[in-house]
Amino acid sequence: MKTTGMMLTALMSVVCCTQLAAQGFQRESFPEGSYSPVTNININGYPRVLSDNRVMFRVNAPQAQNVQIDLCGTKYDMNKSDNGAWTVTTNPQVPGYHYYSLVVDGVSTADPASQSFYGCSRWSSAIEIKEAGMDVFEVQDVPHGEVRTVYYYSKVDESWRPLMIYTPAGYNDGKQDYPVVYIQHGGGEDHRGWMEQGRTAQIMDNLIAAGKAVPMIVVSSNSNVRSRNGRSSEGRQVRLDGRVVTDEGKANGGFGGGYSWQGMQAFRSEMIENIIPFVEKNYRVKKDRKNRAMCGLSMGGGQSFYIGLRDPEVFANVGVFSTGMFGGIQGASNFDLEKEVPGILTDTKTFNKQFDVFFMSCGEQDPRIEYTRNIVKKMRDGGVEVKFNSYPGDHEWQVWRKSLHEFAQYLFK
Repeated sequence: MKTTGMMLTALMSVVCCTQLAAQGFQRESFPEGSYSPVTNININGYPRVLSDNRVMFRVNAPQAQNVQIDLCGTKYDMNKSDNGAWTVTTNPQVPGYHYYSLVVDGVSTADPASQSFYGCSRWSSAIEIKEAGMDVFEVQDVPHGEVRTVYYYSKVDESWRPLMIYTPAGYNDGKQDYPVVYIQHGGGEDHRGWMEQGRTAQIMDNLIAAGKAVPMIVVSSNSNVRSRNGRSSEGRQVRLDGRVVTDEGKANGGFGGGYSWQGMQAFRSEMIENIIPFVEKNYRVKKDRKNRAMCGLSMGGGQSFYIGLRDPEVFANVGVFSTGMFGGIQGASNFDLEKEVPGILTDTKTFNKQFDVFFMSCGEQDPRIEYTRNIVKKMRDGGVEVKFNSYPGDHEWQVWRKSLHEFAQYLFK
């Protein structure tokens, strides 16, 4: 382990220094129509996106024997020039956000020429491919809200844990109370995902300024939570919004994934017993179910499905983006809708009355899409009032940005 760490440090020192030397002191001549993505450290450096959405990479590592770019799971071999610069141009990429890594002599690492983001359970580089007409995801000349990181004490995890909270423009100077969206990240990500990769603040600022969404607070938590003490939470009652919420499962270990009601209990306890009370104590929010929403992507979509739909006394608005619980991922099969959400098909009239907004979405190239369409059809055939949309793209952030952009426009009206 020590030897590997020393090798990685030496390797990154060589790559980093040569990258900085080349990009900081040389003036490049780039292909006409190419641009530097916003994810670059240096706008005058690499990577470069070409007019046809191919991407040019250059890495200066004269001592390396082999260098590759690993872009969304596709590896491109780079070619070395006489001066030690490695280059490659990829195939055209679909618009949106893509993680990538350098692979130098077999060691995978982040590219020092790119900003780093926490995704895929590690710090990764990323490249942003522009999409025409998506200025709604960019910073615009409108009133801007704030994103702040705060810490609360978790009685489930028995530790201090972070929240990233978006407050709309005017929050600091006003006195009004706001509705709240509790938004969940996917597997291999954390509380930073929606605020950084997902561009939540830009989306909300632009929607609110255009009058397409009501001003609201958005809370992004880290749902990778485990119960440290192993205590069962079965049968405990929590008072929220003047109602008694019974904790039906056991928060007795395991991170907050697991596509089952039982598997959701640790994070359900975290949300209902810790996160919501903290937000409602420290922020000016409307403290009733109709002014709470829960949504999320992938793993977070599964959490929102189970917790949101099975706790209508807590949430009246639920958004489920690109979840694999219905199929399209390993281990997902034979999803029993009525068993997982009792009453959704046998007492549909009551179910519909409990929710102001129930929205689902998925990328059109996502392996989950057909399974999602099938479950939506089954719901609609049974009379469930569910909104659904799909967008071009696979299991990636451009789809999820569009999902939030649409979901937010339905809320609290």
